Amino acid sequence: METDNWERRFVVRVLLVLLLLLVLLTCSVCKKHSINCTAEVDPLPLSHEFSQPGDLVVGGIVSQVFIVHETPSFEKQPAQMLINEPISEPKNYQHILALAFAIKEINENPLILPNITLGVRILNSYFNARMTNKAILSLLSTQQQFVPNYKCAIFKTLTAVIGGLDSETSVNMATIIANHKVIQLAYGSFSPAQSDETQFSSLYQMVPKEAYQYMGVIRLLRHFNWKWIGLLAVDDDRGDRFLQTMVPLLSQNEICFAFALRLPKMTYLDDLTDSVLRQAEMSLVAFDNKATVCFLYAEHPSPFILRLLLFLAPLIAFPPLHKVWIVTSQWDFEYLSIQRIWDIESFHGTISFSVHSNQPPSFQKFLQAINPFWAKRDGFIQNFWEQTFSCSLKVSSIHGDSENTCTGEEKLETLPGIFFEMSMTGHSYNTYNAVYAAAHALQAVYLSRSNQRPLLKGEQLVLRNLQPWQLHRFLRNITFNNSAGDTMHFNENRELRADFDVTNWITFPNGSFIRVKVGRLDPWAPPGKELTIDDNKIVWHRTFNQVVPLSVCSENCSPGYIRKKKEGEKFCCYDCVPCPEGMISEKKDMDTCIKCPQDHYSNNYQNHCVPKDTSFLSYKEPIGITLATLAISFSLATVLVFGTFVKYRDSPIVKANNRSLTYILLISLVYCFLSSLLFIGQPGKVTCLLRQITFGVIFSVAISTVLAKTITVVLAFIATKPGSRMRLFMGKRLPYSVVLSCSLIQVGICVLWLSTSPPFPDMDMVSRDEEIILECNEGSATVFYCVLGYMGFLAIVSFIVAFLARKLPDTFNEAKFITFSMLIFCSVWLSFIPTYLSTKGKSMVAVEIFSILVSGAGLLVCIFTPKIYIIVLKPELNNRELFKKRKNENTN
Repeated sequence: METDNWERRFVVRVLLVLLLLLVLLTCSVCKKHSINCTAEVDPLPLSHEFSQPGDLVVGGIVSQVFIVHETPSFEKQPAQMLINEPISEPKNYQHILALAFAIKEINENPLILPNITLGVRILNSYFNARMTNKAILSLLSTQQQFVPNYKCAIFKTLTAVIGGLDSETSVNMATIIANHKVIQLAYGSFSPAQSDETQFSSLYQMVPKEAYQYMGVIRLLRHFNWKWIGLLAVDDDRGDRFLQTMVPLLSQNEICFAFALRLPKMTYLDDLTDSVLRQAEMSLVAFDNKATVCFLYAEHPSPFILRLLLFLAPLIAFPPLHKVWIVTSQWDFEYLSIQRIWDIESFHGTISFSVHSNQPPSFQKFLQAINPFWAKRDGFIQNFWEQTFSCSLKVSSIHGDSENTCTGEEKLETLPGIFFEMSMTGHSYNTYNAVYAAAHALQAVYLSRSNQRPLLKGEQLVLRNLQPWQLHRFLRNITFNNSAGDTMHFNENRELRADFDVTNWITFPNGSFIRVKVGRLDPWAPPGKELTIDDNKIVWHRTFNQVVPLSVCSENCSPGYIRKKKEGEKFCCYDCVPCPEGMISEKKDMDTCIKCPQDHYSNNYQNHCVPKDTSFLSYKEPIGITLATLAISFSLATVLVFGTFVKYRDSPIVKANNRSLTYILLISLVYCFLSSLLFIGQPGKVTCLLRQITFGVIFSVAISTVLAKTITVVLAFIATKPGSRMRLFMGKRLPYSVVLSCSLIQVGICVLWLSTSPPFPDMDMVSRDEEIILECNEGSATVFYCVLGYMGFLAIVSFIVAFLARKLPDTFNEAKFITFSMLIFCSVWLSFIPTYLSTKGKSMVAVEIFSILVSGAGLLVCIFTPKIYIIVLKPELNNRELFKKRKNENTN
């Protein structure tokens, strides 16, 4: 009996143990399940969130609020180191409104996703990598719970994520999103160095890559001939990439940067204050530098830091900084409430490149209806409203018991442009289009799965169960028109194919501003035509007096000068030096002078080549007329003398000096004078062949005749002596032989000249800078000087013989006259050679004509003037009796 009781108690105990184990196991399973699915609410939720329910959820990461921290001391919790309330950037609140407006339009449009409602959940990045990661993981979790990538409770399908504003936020998002294959539509900038097809395969960019904007800036700088600029970028990896990309581009386009100012990165409050104060000293280079154009890489926080430096400038006695600011699409006047009194005058005339934007028809009406209570789940509006309108929505706010309480009736349109704009900005337009891109991709899935028929309400599960990666192939190929009328589609690099507007910012003292579109940048236009700009629309800073600012290291070198690089300085800094003689520079800032063509010469300013005038001794100019008149006059005088001698040919004085040789000499002198006319006028082929040869042969005949006359005088005196054998040589044969043989030698030299290297017409383009000398090239200079040398030889022989015979006893002895004539002849031609060699052009020809005329006139005057004097004025001396009487007296 006891045994049975013990057995029953044992069984009961085992059953109790088993029951206990079963209960514990059940509890364990429940606990395990609760860890994954029914956990408590996220203990550290993001305090700024905008949400709206829907069948499908579009996520968003915006940069609208940031929190300032003290520098970590590791002595207290980070949450205890917050400085006051979160700070709202008012301008960025429009990005949230644009996203909400797009969701509202799509939900109200029966043609897009009928029977399906789009919801939205927007979180804040706080401009911080850690908080951005937390935000994107929160989007991937069940709402109000932080269990990423785990479906439990009510989980709404996350179809796409829109964000972020700057490249750092976009990268932090893309790193996580790429692992989940969820579409990311970046509405802000994305650095080209980060565009990795494999690493960021889920990323779509609503802004074309930055390289296009850099190209536009280069085109803008070259358009206005700005060669000396300043660069400003935040001191982090983004600034490094910007400088590494921009500096080579500037150099390739012959543009220099005067300075590269690194703006301190926004970190902790104490560090930021110290950095800005230290940076103020370094920033003095930007204030004093003559670079009037500055290119600002305007990703956050560069604009804030720059405005802080400009605000501090008067306080530290820096001069006003008046520049032409060039900024990219990231730029906006994002003023905080604490910057309300900060002047924006320094940015008057700023030129920015912004993605082309348009205005959806109902957007302004939507904005006009916004009030602090317009949406129940808008966690951004309180900070925005209070800080923008400087009022308090509740007594417990940072304003304490302030009487300035928000009424809720404040209107966004009353805010100045530095806080909020009623027109949709570029980033808001990108956000708006990003929502539509996601919606149209969903619509493409909707149509493809319903075989082009509308889905019934019960068929919504077709899209609810859509996997994120399935949406990519539809998004890549969509093309749609938004409500503003713009066509949207992505290129092969998943970048929105869009143009850029070139915008001129015009500021006003009350803090408002307007944007004026002054041009367009089309990255896909033909090379050189990407940028179109209307200079007349641009308003420059007031200090430039509406004159295009000059931004160069050195003044432009005017035409006629070239640039000479300054030692040890950048290539944009140079001196201007004039071009050497005979060379020009036709454009500004040329590096080398160019030589004019041979038939041109440089003008006095050495900036243009002028055609040379042709130059030759003409009958129309004074010296040509004078020489031609002298030649004809001497010819006529010689003909007159010849006629006199013919008339008195039987007189003793004519007979005594060998009439035949006298006639030959006079005729040759006539042709000598006339031959000089061949040297006047434009040189031609015939005149070049004849002028020197005719002159040489005729003068050789004349000098040979003089030599023959001299020899005749000497032989006549010797032959009169008793028993002299010279009587045998007396007669006409000897003088004729002398004339003929001496002349034939010159003829032979001339024939040799014509057969080897004859004279020809030529142009001398070198001797004179401003003239082309038309001349006769002598062909062979050696033969030419042989001709002159032979004439000189005959003249010297004649001079020697005549000099020796000058005192022979003869009444009509002309040896002494021949001596004087040969002395003149030799003097003229000896002085002719150096003068001829030292002159060029018409002067050289005039020297030769002058030598011909003077030497011929010397022969005519010295030999024939005494005879003409006796024949014409003293005829009583011209008789035979007197001749014999004087001859006998001389013999005795």
